[in-house]
Amino acid sequence: MRLLALNKPFGTICQFSPHETRASLADWVKVPGVYPAGRLDSDSEGLLLLTDDGALQARIAEPRHKLVKRYWAQVEGVPDEAALSRLASGVDLGDYVTRPCQARPIDPPETLWPRNPPVRFRAAIPTTWIELSITEGKNRQVRRMTAAVGFPTLRLVRVGIGALDIFSLGLEPGAWLDLPPRAPWDGLR
Repeated sequence: MRLLALNKPFGTICQFSPHETRASLADWVKVPGVYPAGRLDSDSEGLLLLTDDGALQARIAEPRHKLVKRYWAQVEGVPDEAALSRLASGVDLGDYVTRPCQARPIDPPETLWPRNPPVRFRAAIPTTWIELSITEGKNRQVRRMTAAVGFPTLRLVRVGIGALDIFSLGLEPGAWLDLPPRAPWDGLR
């Protein structure tokens, strides 16, 4: 069994097959037989786990297992307590209502790598960083949640899955590493 942690760069699609205009996982990971356990949109960045173990892949990716995924979102505007409360209690996105989650404002992260290309700066519109810890991970869920409460996401970084944290792993964008068979992240199983 192999389990890899990758810091997926902005603009990379979550597939190994080549793409005409975007980087794919094959541009970063040269390990045969591993597949992403969950996905990140091409315009999202951060921690992505890859494995050759189908049961572990399901354990990480499927919402029924309620594995916490932690995101830092830079949003347009300044969410008030009412918006954060709506995010935390579950947001009706039309096709489904999100599960309750944790949502809180955070200071602009100093440990975060610069994005290439950078988020467009607009002097007249402030931005705020929030941390969301969710147990689902449906298509564009965090972006849809923040937009639904009036604060569109400008940058989205997955910083944690279960007990794993991208910063404690020391991964720069595009870097990956093999995770040991038994470690503090073992709560993923």
